[in-house]
Amino acid sequence: MLSSEIRKDYIQDKYVIIAPRRGVRPQEVAPPSPQKMVPPPCRFCPEKLDQEKYVLETGLSPVPVRAKPLTNWQIKVVPNKFPAVSLENPKAYGVQEVVVETPEHGKHLEELPDGHVAKLLEIYAARTEAISQSKKIEYVLIFKNSGGPAGASIQHAHSQIFATHFLPPHLFDKSQKVQAYKLRTGRCVYCDVVTRERKGPRLVFEDKQVLAFTPYASMHNYEIWILPKHHLDNITLLNDTERLSWAKILKHVLKKIDGLGLPYNYYFHQVIHDEDQHLYMKITPRGSIWAGVEIGSGLIINPVSPEDAAQYYRE
Repeated sequence: MLSSEIRKDYIQDKYVIIAPRRGVRPQEVAPPSPQKMVPPPCRFCPEKLDQEKYVLETGLSPVPVRAKPLTNWQIKVVPNKFPAVSLENPKAYGVQEVVVETPEHGKHLEELPDGHVAKLLEIYAARTEAISQSKKIEYVLIFKNSGGPAGASIQHAHSQIFATHFLPPHLFDKSQKVQAYKLRTGRCVYCDVVTRERKGPRLVFEDKQVLAFTPYASMHNYEIWILPKHHLDNITLLNDTERLSWAKILKHVLKKIDGLGLPYNYYFHQVIHDEDQHLYMKITPRGSIWAGVEIGSGLIINPVSPEDAAQYYRE
């Protein structure tokens, strides 16, 4: 693909200009230098974290740790010490938690065993289920920032859970469009996307459980999605086999992103009162900076075609 092409998102009114020739334009401004690794122990190392007064178990509110702190843990969930929302603030009601993915400082998610990553997905599900019990919570977002340009403030491997009584308007709009598609066709739009992408040039991985592909109108360089092949509303419905398949392809994708030297975000979310969503994880490497066109017009220019990105992930 050499010439530019304007593409529209599968369901929302979001447009991207896929412009491969932009990838060879002159670059005279140096990219940001990589972060230097902070030596242990950091805030999320066991030496520090095991001293915390509270942890999160099954409920919404933190509970005191045992007299003798839990040791030899693999994954630990703790309240965010610097939350934007909280259960005590009626003007910004919600929950923010940190999921420390490993006790090992300097160990990245893609370096952990498949079973460990599958366990992380199970913990995401358990916390989603617990948080969703609050009648005030409308929205749950699970996300990971890896690298300073992607928003990470602490280098120790961790992800976060953000939940609030406020549903972002673009997600309300998306839910309406998905329902309108179903009323019009009798089918889920993302089930149709799965059927289409598994036969096309953007397919990266497929087994009996999950599918990974680079989306047709990718907003980010090397953006890739992971979806269950069966229609599942949210992460709490994944079974053990599906979590293990998901873990394997997620690790592969993150290793390939590491090979590009790029920071990244991943996320998936749940609109609590929409019980007919199709779960998917978006993984968005941060290989380009949105400039005047993107900020001024809302049109995104992506110099890496999804087809080329898929080929890279398949290699």
